[in-house]
This record gives sequence, C-alpha cells and structure tokens, in this order.
Amino acid sequence: MGTRAWALLLVLCGTIFLEGIDVAMLAVAIPSIRSDLDLPTDTAAWVMSAYVLGYAGFTLLGGRAADLLGRRRMFLTWLTVFLAFSGLGGFATEGWTLIVARFVTGVSAAFMTPAALSLITTSYEEGEQRNKALLVFAGTAAGGFSLGLVIGGLLTQLGWRWVFFAPVLLAGALLVAATRLIPHQPHQPRPAESENAESENAEPGSSEPGSAEAEKSPGRPRRRTEGFDILGAATAAAAMLLAAYAVIRLEHGLDGWRLTAGAALAATTLLVVFVAVERRTPTPLVRLGILRTGSVVRADLGALLFVGAFFGFQFVLTLYLQETLRLSAFETGLVFGVVGVMSAVAGTYAPKVIGRLGARRTLVASLAGQGAFIASLLALGTGGWSVWLATVAVSLACMCHLGAIISYGLTVTSGVPDHEQGLATGLVTSTQQVGLTLGIPLLGILATTAPNLLSGVHTVVALDAAIVLGAAVLVAIGLGRRPSGAVEPEPLGLR
Repeated sequence: MGTRAWALLLVLCGTIFLEGIDVAMLAVAIPSIRSDLDLPTDTAAWVMSAYVLGYAGFTLLGGRAADLLGRRRMFLTWLTVFLAFSGLGGFATEGWTLIVARFVTGVSAAFMTPAALSLITTSYEEGEQRNKALLVFAGTAAGGFSLGLVIGGLLTQLGWRWVFFAPVLLAGALLVAATRLIPHQPHQPRPAESENAESENAEPGSSEPGSAEAEKSPGRPRRRTEGFDILGAATAAAAMLLAAYAVIRLEHGLDGWRLTAGAALAATTLLVVFVAVERRTPTPLVRLGILRTGSVVRADLGALLFVGAFFGFQFVLTLYLQETLRLSAFETGLVFGVVGVMSAVAGTYAPKVIGRLGARRTLVASLAGQGAFIASLLALGTGGWSVWLATVAVSLACMCHLGAIISYGLTVTSGVPDHEQGLATGLVTSTQQVGLTLGIPLLGILATTAPNLLSGVHTVVALDAAIVLGAAVLVAIGLGRRPSGAVEPEPLGLR
C-alpha cells in the first residue's frame, strides 16, 4: 500500500482508537466525577450506561445507513456529532447533562464505527491488502481501550473534565484529515440493482485506496439508492434500546422488576414487528437472507459470547484490583497498559499464524487460548503476587482476544457483496455491543452478590472461561459442517 492508502487507514483506525480510549477513560474517571458533582449512585451508573445504550440501540441502523446513504457522509457527519457532544460532557455541571452527552456520543459511535469498518472492507482489495488493513484496525481497537485506562488515570489527576476534552482534540484532527483523504463515493445500489452494476464492472485495477483512481475504479456501484426503510429503522432502534435498557436494569436486582420485565417484553414485541416489516418491504433495512450466510451467523454468535465474556470479566477484574488488592486508579491503569502493549506484540505475529492456519482455525485456537488463560485466574488470592498473575494471564488472554477479533473480521466479510458490507459489519458490531451490554451487568451482579468479592471473582472467572471455551467448540463444530462448496478464506500471504 502506498502513502495515501496508509494515511486513509490511519484516519479510519483513529476512529476505533477514539472510541476505545473514550470508554476506558470515563471508566477510570467516574469516581472523581461522582464526587465532584455530588452524583447519587444510580445517576453515576447511568453516566456509564448511557453510552452503551446509545451504541447498542443504533449500531444496526448505523451499518445499513452507511450502505444506503453514503459511507463518507455518515463517517464525517457522526464524527462531528461525537466531537460536539464529547465537548458538552466536559462542560457539564449536572448529572443529566452528562447522561445526555454520553447517550448521543454512543449514538454517534454506532454510526461512525460501522462506516469506518465498511470503508476499509470496500476501499482495500480482498486478500492481502484488506487483511493488512483489518489487522491494523483490530490492533488499534484492542490497544485503544487498554491505553485509555492509563491515559484516563493521568488525565483524572489533572481534572476529570480533560477526559472529555482530550477526545475532542483527537476527533478534530481526525475530522480535518478525513475530509481530505476519504474520496467522494456514489451511493450503494439496492440489491435489485446490483446485477446491472456488476455488468458494468471490469477487472479490478490496482489503483490506490483513497486516490482519485480508486474513487473511479471498477466494482463501485454507480446508481443512487432510493427508498429507505423508515419503519424498519424505527422498530429496530426501539427494540435494541429497550433490550439494552432491560439488561442495564438487571443491576438493580428485584427492585423495580416490573419495569425491567416490561422493557424486555416490549423489546421482544418490537423485534417480531421488525422481522415482519423486513419480510414485506421492498427495500429492507436488513435483508434477512444474509442470515443464511454461514460466516456472518458464526461471527455474530461468537461475538455475542466472547466479547460479552471478555469485557464483563475486565470490569470485574478492575473492581478486584482496586477493592481487594487496593491498587489506585492509576496503578490499575498501568496493569491494563501492559495488556495493551502485549496486544500490540500479538499484532506482529497474527499475520503469520493466520497465514499458516487460515482465519477460521486461528479463530478456534484464539478462543481456546483465551479461555485457558482466563481459567488460570482461578488461582487469584489477596497477596501481592496476584497482581503479577493477573497482569500476565490477562495479557496473554488479550493477545488471544486480538487474534479472535482479526479472525472474525476476515470471516464475517468474506463472500459478502460490497453493497452489504456495512450491513454485515453492522450486524457483528451490534452483537458485540449486545454482548458487552449483557456481560458487564450480569457478571458484575454475579461478582458483587457473592459472600465476598474474591469468591465472586472466582465464580466469574469460571463462568467466563466456560463461555469462551464453549464459543470455541461452537466454531469448531461449524468448521466441520461447512457445506461442500464452501471455501476457506485465503491465507494472508504475509511472512
């Protein structure tokens, strides 16, 4: 890849890095925010939950909007909104302002992240070039969260408002660069138009992504998409919002269970309505037939399981380090900083592993390794040595997690046409957010309701390892039952 292609990739990866550090920094700063603004416990919890609620509720819509309304337009528009509302959070003097700012920031991430990922999968040729781009994207995502914990600890010492202002500076720089580097691209065609579009395409050229030649290159649809599934979009977003709300309310236990049950029932009803709408509309938000694509289904199911387990486990581990081992917020951030460095090291070896084993086999091995290293944390105690055990085991588990993320990125987009790349990435991103939304409160409740936090951590570790190993088994079974015509994604070809 040339200089302009790398520059474009750097900007797109900057988005997922921005998202990672934004979430991680706030997690470290919440105690200071709560103390400074004198927030009640439930309000402080909603400051954290509002982002996840907005992200989970609109990710599916965000992925499809990138396909239908233009990836460049969605990316730039919602990056601007992200910048504005992150700044608003920095000026907040009351809890409700923070909650609104975090909700809209989450909605912004739900639109710009699938747009960035689908820009990668459509701007770089399938094979070695796209695999390199996805590798860098996945490594940036893993490193952003871990580095954000360290940066958040430092900025909180200066003042918690910098946790909101720092992303503004980064988002501003990304916005300026993205405006220059992301080419104007025509709207994607409806599925019915794709055959006509394909008949106009020649063999793919070798033009560089992000250049004028790439913008005009064959394989890019030329027709404007008409019609947007407004009813489907509304029912999908409402169902996801209510489902996320119901899960977040699980933290309250039996208090207000009627409201929790009502939200879950309403979400289920809206999901049924959504499916009915998609079956009848000529321009569906989600073409239900894509769920017959084995790679998409496996990636979605796996993402739901192992992402929820991994991030729920990290949340519980943060509580353990600070409340049981009495580490400061900054010291806890340093532990996860080591995790981030190890993730970067894993990124240098992932291409060789995938090149030898293939994406699906690497996925199975990565999940199995992640589950095994997490299981080793059953030996955690109250001594100082537990800090070292946690650092080493979580670093190795995170390296495996990165390998799984990269493998998912290769399998979920393999064989999916360009006009549905945003939908495919939106689906897998949605299930990741659902997994995160489920994992943190459920595993958090399991840990904090135990006789003591240490026994709760042991319970969470055992369950987490079982979930991840179960995901590995499911994927391995899927490998053995591939249809006769299925083709394993090509190796990276990187050495």
